[in-house]
Amino acid sequence: MTVDLAIVGAGPAGMAAATLAAELGLETVLIDEQDGPGGQIYRGIERASAQRNDPSPLGRDYLAGRPLAAALGASGVDYRAATTLWHIDPEGTLWLAAQNRSDTIAARRILLATGAIERPVPIPGWTLPGVMTAGAAQILLKTADLVPEGRAVLAGQGPLLYLAALQLARAGEPPLALLETTSPGNYVAAMRHLGSLWAGCRAAAKGLALIAGVRRAGIPIRRGVRGLRAVGRTRFEHVVWDGGALDAEHLLLHEGVIPNTQIGLALQLVHEWDAAQLSWQPKIDEWGRTSLPNIAVAGDGGGIFGAEAAVLSGRLAALDAAAALGRLDDAERDRHARPIRAALARDRAIRPFLDALYRPSPSVLVPPDDDTIACRCEEVSVGRIRHAVQLGAPGPNQLKAFTRCGMGPCQGRICGPIVSAVIAEARGVPIAEIGNYRPRAPYKPITVGALAGIGVDPTDQAC
Repeated sequence: MTVDLAIVGAGPAGMAAATLAAELGLETVLIDEQDGPGGQIYRGIERASAQRNDPSPLGRDYLAGRPLAAALGASGVDYRAATTLWHIDPEGTLWLAAQNRSDTIAARRILLATGAIERPVPIPGWTLPGVMTAGAAQILLKTADLVPEGRAVLAGQGPLLYLAALQLARAGEPPLALLETTSPGNYVAAMRHLGSLWAGCRAAAKGLALIAGVRRAGIPIRRGVRGLRAVGRTRFEHVVWDGGALDAEHLLLHEGVIPNTQIGLALQLVHEWDAAQLSWQPKIDEWGRTSLPNIAVAGDGGGIFGAEAAVLSGRLAALDAAAALGRLDDAERDRHARPIRAALARDRAIRPFLDALYRPSPSVLVPPDDDTIACRCEEVSVGRIRHAVQLGAPGPNQLKAFTRCGMGPCQGRICGPIVSAVIAEARGVPIAEIGNYRPRAPYKPITVGALAGIGVDPTDQAC
């Protein structure tokens, strides 16, 4: 099967790109590992549309995903839900697995709309049962109307931390406290970008409303928290920080999000270290084109700018794909793109302020305690990574031979940022000089039966 455009990821960028591409006459397939469209931010949005007539505890911004999902459903796009993409070759063949069978699709153009992942927060005790990310708690609420049972504490920084606290409060389980780790120096750095607040006043107003909502819900906010630690014997029992402690059953961590670059790294797309967002990002142009001519990136996978900006970047990528395939001439593409670009500039205006305000502390990037686990899959500590550097491991890929770090099921999605930062510190060089893992196929665990293209029992061992 050959299509004009294959899109990977059905979040806001993927949904918007697929819908517009279909309108422009492109035969489009949308590949999504989830059971329904929405990505992380709008996860379960079709279920919410069908079941919730009352105001959602998830808020109005969440329900803004409804028209995107509805437009996708009416577009005629070949939407492949619950489908794992496990390999792409640079010529345009995508290898898929669904229902324990493997399939291939050839695409003239490919758009990666894989979104963002939460930045790992490797504090002591972060692998204890009961400690998870704020985004994981949101998934439970969005997909199953579940909230953490017992007392929960949120810790970290960023708009999503306040949003998650407010959502839990609306769902009837307000957190015991919100521990904010933003340093005083960040406020000073953010002041240099106050000029951007006017253009981004709508986003700034939303942020202030979140903080006010948390206060109205009676959730205590403790600012300037340092030395955060999760403590417990067999599971999380209490959170400790310099000058304080709280007993709780759950600790929800969040220190912002970073682009999900796994597929791009596997394709060896050119990536650059973004010093403002402290993350690796694919090098893309104004249309989302990458270093491979048939592959583009849209949404937060190309840089963190939020859901509304993701929608707009997805539409720009769809316009460019249509022009590349002869459905539009360049002048018509540019005419359609003009208002999209103006809206995108407004949505992105506040980002330098947010990047400075919520910049993670050095201890989040490089855990000071040698005993802190860096690679959860292989249980490799920060101290072992430092020792491997002393033995001669210069980078993440060489580190695998010394420690197996990054060789577990996640292939470094979680530990990659930690490993690069620890190696950079140990060698005394910038993170940009260290690089990142190069993931290999399969990108996600799949069964041997799926590789062979035959049906097997879903309980069979994954590889």
